[in-house]
Amino acid sequence: MKKIVLIYWTKGGNVEKSANKIYSQFDNSDIDIFDVDSFDVDTLDNYEMIIMGNSTIGAGKWEDADSNNKWNRFFRKIEEHDLSNRKIALFGLGNQVLYPAHFVDGLGILNDEVKKVKGKLIGQWSTKGYTFTESEGKEGDMFFGLALDEDNEAHLTDQRVKDWTNILKKEL
Repeated sequence: MKKIVLIYWTKGGNVEKSANKIYSQFDNSDIDIFDVDSFDVDTLDNYEMIIMGNSTIGAGKWEDADSNNKWNRFFRKIEEHDLSNRKIALFGLGNQVLYPAHFVDGLGILNDEVKKVKGKLIGQWSTKGYTFTESEGKEGDMFFGLALDEDNEAHLTDQRVKDWTNILKKEL
């Protein structure tokens, strides 16, 4: 049994690229990786830790009850599982320059869903070193998870991923 599952959406862009960077920091015998559309929620009980990642772009659509909303369907399904003893870590992508008032807001949406299923949030990340005006993805001076800006700070991503995954490994 693998200890960790990494679930992300959307496919084919910076979120998937970042998910693969996170995945590569773990021994592949300990972690599985899926886009949210191909993950079988009924296998959730096989994992000790869940890592979820998203992008802020399009996050407003999460609130729609649209049947095409991959995250919405995923979260409605996981409500049927007891995740109160499960460690959950989050990562999110945003753009500090074009959207400084909504930087990594998607982390806030993920955090709200983690609270609903009573998961234990781990891997909070400092806001130090980022330049933005507002974010629903933070509380105080900590993001709910790893914040990445592939558009403006791609040169910092590898080190941030390495440092963050080291924090997660200690939690595991």
